[in-house]
Amino acid sequence: MRIIHGKGVSGGVAIGEARLLKKEHICVEDRAVDDPDAEWSRYEEALARTVTELEQLSAWSMGELGQGGAQLFEVHAMMARDEDFNEAVRSVILTRRKNAEYAVNEAAGQIASVFASMEDAYMRERATDMRDIAERILRHLVGGSERATVSADEHGGGMGDILCAYDLTPSETVQLDRSRVRAFVTGGGATNSHTAILSRTMGLPAVVRVGEALEHIRDGMLLAVDADEGLIYLEPDEATLDRLRGRMEDGARARAALGQYRDRESRTADGRLIEVCANIGRVEDVREARAVGAEGIGLFRSEFLYMGRNDLPDEEEQFAAYRQVLTEMAGRRVVVRTLDIGADKQAAGLSLPPEDNPALGLRAIRISLSRPDLFLTQARALLRASCYGRLAVMFPLVVSEREVVELRALWEQAADELRERGIPFAKEVEIGIMIETPAAALISDRLASMVDFFSIGTNDLTQYTLALDRQNAALDRFCDTHHEAILRLIRFAVDSAHRAGIWVGVCGELAADPTMTEALLRMGVDELSVAPSAVLSVRERVCRTHLGERAPVQMMKGSVLE
Repeated sequence: MRIIHGKGVSGGVAIGEARLLKKEHICVEDRAVDDPDAEWSRYEEALARTVTELEQLSAWSMGELGQGGAQLFEVHAMMARDEDFNEAVRSVILTRRKNAEYAVNEAAGQIASVFASMEDAYMRERATDMRDIAERILRHLVGGSERATVSADEHGGGMGDILCAYDLTPSETVQLDRSRVRAFVTGGGATNSHTAILSRTMGLPAVVRVGEALEHIRDGMLLAVDADEGLIYLEPDEATLDRLRGRMEDGARARAALGQYRDRESRTADGRLIEVCANIGRVEDVREARAVGAEGIGLFRSEFLYMGRNDLPDEEEQFAAYRQVLTEMAGRRVVVRTLDIGADKQAAGLSLPPEDNPALGLRAIRISLSRPDLFLTQARALLRASCYGRLAVMFPLVVSEREVVELRALWEQAADELRERGIPFAKEVEIGIMIETPAAALISDRLASMVDFFSIGTNDLTQYTLALDRQNAALDRFCDTHHEAILRLIRFAVDSAHRAGIWVGVCGELAADPTMTEALLRMGVDELSVAPSAVLSVRERVCRTHLGERAPVQMMKGSVLE
């Protein structure tokens, strides 16, 4: 038995036979052409077929996988039609008089390189999107088959397949025989790769980033995948198989048991009511939140309306998006974070200048206060949408009282503009701030009197407290999300909020950490907001927790922040 290590991105255990994915290589020649106009027409025809194919795949995926799977192909169709991409292809064909295949390869390679160099892990993974789109267009140009094939006996030995490849594109993943596939193993990939996203959507275990160790896997080899630990066992012994089979049975029972929490209140065993809400990044995600019974939207990342495009969303587009989410949540609170662009999230339409240290640069409310026109457009859209549900708005990366004063003044200016136009909006909209810097946490006793709620963003709070770039994989071993300094800051912010009579939530990764649920509740946190896929498991932990009298977390004793 041999054990190889990777990164588990979709939990669970699976046992099956290795199936290696074979990909037909497309050889792209660099040729000069005599009639570039005709070559451009060839490209336009291939592009049109590609977009039609992607739209068909989106419709098919909606039925098979729901919105999560369909959305991937909607994004691909949008990227295929992108003006920058098509202009780059056009330039290579018409100006440099090259063949269409070479032009597609060249343009897609340049754009993929830009994505791959970005700090944000999610955006880096979009390089795979660009390559997938280019390959699809190339296959239409050369007339090849679009499907990758699984090697050896595709019917296997009756135990299912562990699909192994260096990487998988979305189209390869969704078109596999799902009745056969038990898990995914890839040499590359990351937490935000499409292999990860789709495996979570399908409910299949997946381990990525095994690197060169993938070469040790032979077709037909018996594999056991422990995606919870990020381990792959090659030709496991009977003791290992028995242990993992027991884990699989336990997991199946646990998943079935979670269903009972779908329509239950998130109330501790001794009666304390907590809200377990969902974090979403796109309008379509609200359906997943509703499907698991989320008690609200604790974080709607509005910046995703600005990303992946060359222009900026206008007031009408934003209004429509916010209205849809509020309407679908049917009276449950929806917390929208105002524009949080900068650092690891970029929007081409803003044309932000490069910075030596973007994590400490022009981002979040610093952009809003520097470009009040942007903030006012978003504020008007939010206010208009407030008539359709229970809206709350929060400002990210606040570090001072002055910033809150300026932001609230702009918010009132937007309200005055709507009044002048005779446009209705809700009288009561909760205004909150994110506590995601040590500065905000340490003056939270003063900030609490200025707002209606706090939402603690533990991802950035960890980064700024530990002076540690959370995007740098080399620093993983130094990233202690349970560091006493972070917990003290959280506790102080919670106490400050409650003394001022306002509620406080946690919307970062710590909210879904099973080892921290009881500690956060004992600190007095009122709301936990997590990915839709984690809502039921967090609710289960809340319901099983018995708090009794609120007691301080042990490490808080003697703290200067008590």
